[in-house]
Formats: sequence, C-alpha cells, structure tokens
Amino acid sequence: MSEPFWRRKRLEEMTPGEWESLCDGCARCCLLKLEDEDTGEIDYTCLSCKLLDDETCRCSHYENRRDYVPDCVPLTPESVRTIRWLPQTCAYRLVAEGRDLYWWHPLVSGDPETVVDAGISVRGRTVPEEQANENDWEDYLVDWPARGYR
Repeated sequence: MSEPFWRRKRLEEMTPGEWESLCDGCARCCLLKLEDEDTGEIDYTCLSCKLLDDETCRCSHYENRRDYVPDCVPLTPESVRTIRWLPQTCAYRLVAEGRDLYWWHPLVSGDPETVVDAGISVRGRTVPEEQANENDWEDYLVDWPARGYR
C-alpha cells in the first residue's frame, strides 16, 4: 500500500482537494487572537469569528469569507510556515514541519468526530465575537488552543 499523500507530497504539490482535506475541522484558527504590540506574544480568546458555525466548526461563508471578514488570513503553503498563531496540532503546520498527523485527524481515523473526541475541536467552547465588546476581549483569554496534543 502506498504512503498517504500528506507523507509523500510537499504542501505545494497537493491538489486543492488534498489541501482542503488536511483541515481537521478543529476551528482553532477561527478564534480571535490578541497580539502584544511590544512583545509580539499571541494570546487566544474563546471568541469565535462571526462566520464560524460552532456546531459544525465550519465557516458559514468559506468561499467568500474575505468579503465578510477582510482580515481573515487564508492558509497557503507559504503562510503556514510563517504564521505564528497556528496551533501546534494544525495539520498544515505538522506537514510543513515534516511531522505526521495525529491519530484523531479524520484522514487517519476515518471519522470527523475523533477531533472532537480528542478534545481538539472548539465545538461547544466558543463565544460569538458579537457577544463581546472589543474592549473586553481580554476577559475571554484561554490557553487551551495554543497547547499541543499529548
């Protein structure tokens, strides 16, 4: 049996379908983040992008998301190598670093619910950004999105 595509191909070599399937659906990248202007330190909040469906952990307007959220950062082979806020568990980051996917990734497990079962998904853990005043975002800081998986 041949190796799975994420072990054989570099990110740049993947088809659009392969690229999209690398997303495990955790939605951690859809959480709002705060960056300290002096230190560059990134802190996560439990506030979710207004386009995130908390139940499915999918973007409600994925194809046109930048029309609604102009500062949405698209993931590309180049950007995943430089974005500091991508979680340690992100498949794009793992593959870019030459590492393998975790057991709970749907491409490995065959089940999209294992990302939830493993506690990686944001499902049920978010607050829609519209419910918080931007001046109060620090009240919503959390550390779990930045943690790796053990």
